[in-house]
Amino acid sequence: MDRINWLRKKTRIKNKLRKSGNAFRVIVFRSNKHIYGQVLDTEKGITLFSSSSLDNELKKEIKSTDSGKIGVSKIVAKKLSDKMKENKIKAISFDRNGYVYHGRIKAFAEELRSNGIKF
Repeated sequence: MDRINWLRKKTRIKNKLRKSGNAFRVIVFRSNKHIYGQVLDTEKGITLFSSSSLDNELKKEIKSTDSGKIGVSKIVAKKLSDKMKENKIKAISFDRNGYVYHGRIKAFAEELRSNGIKF
């Protein structure tokens, strides 16, 4: 029953985001060990770029932090926001993918906001 409720919540969130009218959407996925974020162009339906805790360029920075998974989430969000700034994306819709806005998801979103991304 929990899986069905989670899928319903995920569908509700996606429907609200479609109605928001923003051209870009940041989608977050988390597993037990890693976190992934990608920017989707909603008009074309393609992924523009992504960032994850598995990226080779972030592995050194992740190993140097001692703040756990929340710290890793902030690093990944910082890298993703840098890519968005390079491509002049300033406003997005944040798709938390059915996850509770808490912990790693909240840290990811707050890091995006602190780097000048509006949603």
